[in-house]
Amino acid sequence: MANERPFERLLVTGGAGFIGSCYVRDVLGRRDGTRITVLDKLTYAGNEANLAPVRADPEMAARLTFVHGDIADADAVRPLVDAVDAVVNFAAETHVDRSILEPEAFLATGVIGVHVLLDACRAATGHPRFVQVSTDEVYGSVPEGHAREEAPLAPRSPYAAAKAAGELLVRSYVITHVVDAVVTRGANTYGPYHHPEKLIPLFITNAIDDLPLPLYGDGLQHRDWLYVSDHAAAVDHVLRHGIAGETYNVVGGAERANREVVTALLERLGKPWSLVREVEDRPGHDRRYAMDGAKLASLGWRAATTFEDGLAATVDWFVANEAWWRATKAGDWDGWYERQYGRRLANGRAAARDGV
Repeated sequence: MANERPFERLLVTGGAGFIGSCYVRDVLGRRDGTRITVLDKLTYAGNEANLAPVRADPEMAARLTFVHGDIADADAVRPLVDAVDAVVNFAAETHVDRSILEPEAFLATGVIGVHVLLDACRAATGHPRFVQVSTDEVYGSVPEGHAREEAPLAPRSPYAAAKAAGELLVRSYVITHVVDAVVTRGANTYGPYHHPEKLIPLFITNAIDDLPLPLYGDGLQHRDWLYVSDHAAAVDHVLRHGIAGETYNVVGGAERANREVVTALLERLGKPWSLVREVEDRPGHDRRYAMDGAKLASLGWRAATTFEDGLAATVDWFVANEAWWRATKAGDWDGWYERQYGRRLANGRAAARDGV
């Protein structure tokens, strides 16, 4: 495609997380000589095991450098930014439920961390491009139609508010300091290596163990689902083709009610609907997310994976990689799960099968 910008040295923050690690695996897998430095704090959702396929390949491993650190640490960030052509920021606390319980961590990464990265880009002699990976949740609930990039930001959770604040910081650095930056807003992303606190991997892993599946409210919340490798490819496309100062929606084109998603994954696993429990909804739960993807499509990108194919691949990956998700559910998992779902499940009820 014309006007593609070459980037040979990338700093990928949050590169041991779900979407970030997919991006690292896919970019290094192209074997085009790109070198990547990953900076990751390795919180509960950051896992070096997500980079195991890279480590296992000598050619890819030789082009990967891993740094354990925090994007809010300016002393750690500056020399890394100075050494690259572009910074792709996946680093974030990502789960809305956790943002309700522990909002401070979301502000530290999503606001202070983004500021530190932007300031390092501003000061760097090579003027690296900056990509801020954001979310459709900054629009808030979209009851009808599809949100375009110029729609007002209306976040309704601490997670979404931190993401919106990060976007506004990017805008301020573009205007005030002429930093070369772009923003992507991704739809609900799913796929292999997804932390099991999220709906799809939680329900897959619970179903494998015949544990209850805690479905919020009536389960008719609608999301647009985006396969992780498509999300990673879109971010890379915007890095190389996006116009400085612009924002791009990344859509999957696969809007589904949560109940439909649960039905499909249970069918793939051969598990009964009787595992599903309707539980008390979370505060401020957005009813529907939906974005218009025309702007990114005009740059030549569209999602390549259907929801049916992506969900089947995801379910099969979790079935085949039980050691990974059981290790991920170790540590403080039981305490968090009890805080999040214990009372809800105790007061929940069997979900009627005809609610789709």
